[in-house]
Amino acid sequence: MTHVLTMIAGAAAQPLGKACIKKVCAVLPASGEITWLSEGEACDIPFRPEEGATNAQITERVRGTLENAPVDIVSQGTENRRKHLLVADMDSTLIGQECIDEIADYVGLKPKISEITERAMRGELEFEPALRERVALLRGVEEKALQDIFDKRITLNPGARTLACTMGANGARSVIVSGGFTFFTARVAEAAGFDAHHSNLLEISDGKLTGRVIEPILGQQAKLDSLRQYRETLKLDNAETLAAGDGANDLAMLMEAGLGVAYHAKPVVAARADARIDNCGLTALLFAQGYAREDFVND
Repeated sequence: MTHVLTMIAGAAAQPLGKACIKKVCAVLPASGEITWLSEGEACDIPFRPEEGATNAQITERVRGTLENAPVDIVSQGTENRRKHLLVADMDSTLIGQECIDEIADYVGLKPKISEITERAMRGELEFEPALRERVALLRGVEEKALQDIFDKRITLNPGARTLACTMGANGARSVIVSGGFTFFTARVAEAAGFDAHHSNLLEISDGKLTGRVIEPILGQQAKLDSLRQYRETLKLDNAETLAAGDGANDLAMLMEAGLGVAYHAKPVVAARADARIDNCGLTALLFAQGYAREDFVND
């Protein structure tokens, strides 16, 4: 078989069973015997698509068959399925928050700043000027507040560390590339077991934010450039790369990667990415690469 369809049941889904598998196989051309990656939770179904059918078309066909049940579906070729480079966004991807919104909430400015954040992530505003506008509103915030925000408000999304540790144990490199701030990416990279991080630097003077970001700003093009640079440095084929993100500034790197995954993403991103994870945690990215749950590394 040339292709594989991976099904992963979300927390709200019923366990994957024979009836569900039968319905899916009925609409998959030339499907083969399934392999359980985690009994009742995740499985692979090999198949050979009809000529001209895209992975997106196959995925939508299966999603329709399941009547939009909370099950994530990834359709892809079998070649180079396990990736050797992971490039991931941080805010709302590896962590459950937008750090700039948490700073804003800390100082009573969240409604104004989060509205700008949401519009930028939907692609309605250019990322760079939107970031400058939001950071300007944070002028005077004490630097020591950032650690308090990290300690009390920032949480890893489920499976973040397992994702990085499992891929690392199998020879892959994991990198955070974020439009957020180095104060947070450094700490998230350490907590999640990522090898490197790249993000924006807040200007600080006399222990307070000045309201400016050190130029140049890391936005959509810089994320794409980072993926390409790591790919070239590691001498990888593009098919060996995986990218994950949720916002409009992630689209370029998602479209470039061998497998680009929209993770609980804004509609404009979910509509264009190779694959989307709407229901499950980040270990879904391991199942998508063919890892069984028994292969997961949790340290």
